[in-house]
Amino acid sequence: MNTTGPAEKGLRLIPFRGLRYVPERVGSLAAVTSPPYDVVVRPDGLLHLESADPHNIVRLILPQAATAADRHRQAASTLRRWLAEGVLAPDAEPALYVYEQRKGDLLQRGVIGALALSTPAEGVVLPHEDVMPDIVEDRAALMRATATNLEPLLLTYRSEGISTDSAVIGTTTGTTTGTTAVVERTARRTPLLSTTTEDGFSHRLWSVTDPAELAEIEDDLADRQALIADGHHRWATYLRLRDEHPRGAAGPWAYGLVLLVDTARHPLQVKAIHRLLHRLPVADALAALKAEPGSFRVRTADGTLPEAVQALAEAATAGNGTANAFLLAGDGRFHLIDRPDPALLARTVPADRPEEWRALDATVLHSTLLDHIWRIPDAPEHISYIHDTEAVVEQAERHGSTAVLLHPVREEVVRELARQAVTMPRKSTSFGPKPATGLVLRSLADG
Repeated sequence: MNTTGPAEKGLRLIPFRGLRYVPERVGSLAAVTSPPYDVVVRPDGLLHLESADPHNIVRLILPQAATAADRHRQAASTLRRWLAEGVLAPDAEPALYVYEQRKGDLLQRGVIGALALSTPAEGVVLPHEDVMPDIVEDRAALMRATATNLEPLLLTYRSEGISTDSAVIGTTTGTTTGTTAVVERTARRTPLLSTTTEDGFSHRLWSVTDPAELAEIEDDLADRQALIADGHHRWATYLRLRDEHPRGAAGPWAYGLVLLVDTARHPLQVKAIHRLLHRLPVADALAALKAEPGSFRVRTADGTLPEAVQALAEAATAGNGTANAFLLAGDGRFHLIDRPDPALLARTVPADRPEEWRALDATVLHSTLLDHIWRIPDAPEHISYIHDTEAVVEQAERHGSTAVLLHPVREEVVRELARQAVTMPRKSTSFGPKPATGLVLRSLADG
C-alpha cells in the first residue's frame, strides 16, 4: 500500500502514530478530554476543565496567557513537558483509528486518520461555511508552535446501499463494504481505550494496522467526496500551513487529522449556532425593528426557554420550512421575530447567490438584521458565536446584551449548497456529536 503522497482525486486517509495519553499518568481518560476548542465558550467551563485534571487537553487547545504569542508558547512548552514526562506517548506503529461515541440510543462510529489536504476547487473535501481570518491565524500560530494536530475535524461522506434503520441502535443490517465494513468489524474487537465523559457519552477507540484492512479503506475512499461537518477554521488552517512548508505535497503538513463518518450508516445531528451581540441591549434591538415598520413581525414568546425554542421551531418550519424566524433574549423575556418583509429582503440580501442561500436564516440575520437594521460589524468585539442555548441566554442576561437564537438548517440544504460550491455564512451549523478532544493527537514532527 503506497502512503508516500496524497491521492490526485478522492479521499486519501493514511495511518499515523497516534499520540495518546498514558492512562497510568493521568487521573482518568475522561478527566483529560474536552469538547472542541470552539465549544468551550464560558470561562467557568474552561476553569472546570482545567481543574478536572492538571493534564486536561484544554491546556493545549486553549492555553491561558496575557498575549496570543505567550499562549502559543505556553501550549508548546506544556506539550514538550508532557511528552518528556510520559504523560503523552506515541503508539508503536502507524494506524488508522476506529472511534465510537454512544449515548442511549445514539451511536456514531467513524475512522480517524491523516487526510490528504485539498482545496475547495478540487471538489474532494467540500466546505459549507465561510471562516473568520482572525481565528484561522490564531489556530495556525498554535499549530506552528506545537507542530501537532491537537483535535480532529469532523468530516462526512455517504456510502451506497447501506440501511440506516438500525444505525441508532448499533446493529448491522444490509450489506456493508469498504470502510464501513472495516469499522463494523473492528468495533467487535477489544478497544485500545474506553471511557465515559461527564456529558454521558461513552467513547471507545481501536487501532487498524492490518495491511489488508488499510488497503480496503484506501480503495473504498479513493473516489469519494467528503463534507466538512465541523472544523472549517481548522481545515483552512491546515491549508495555510501546508502552503508554508517547503516539502509541500510530500510532507506531514500536507495531511490533517480528521474523523470521517459515513452518514449513510450513522446520520449526524444538525444544530444551530447562536449569536451573542455584546453591545446591543434587547431594548435597542427591538427599538430598531420598530423604527422600520413592517420589517418583521415582533411578538413575545411566553413561557420557559424550552417553550420559547419550540415556538421558534414552529415559526421557522412554517411554509414548508422556508420561513425566517429568530428568538431574541437577554432582558428576562423572549421575543420572537419572523415574517420579514419580502421587499426588505430583496433590498438587503445579495441577489447573486442561489435561492436556497438567500433563504437561510443566517443569511437574513447577517444581511438584513445585523448589517441593515442593527448595523453591527461581524467582528469578535461585537459578536460571539455560542453553541449552547442556555449559555447564550445566560450571558446575554448577565451582560445586558442580546442573544439571537436560530433554528437548525436541514442537512440536505447544507450538502446541496456545498455541492454547488456555495458557502453559507460563517457559523451557520453545528453538526454532532463532535469527537472528544484528547483521545488521539497527531504529531507533525513524527513525519
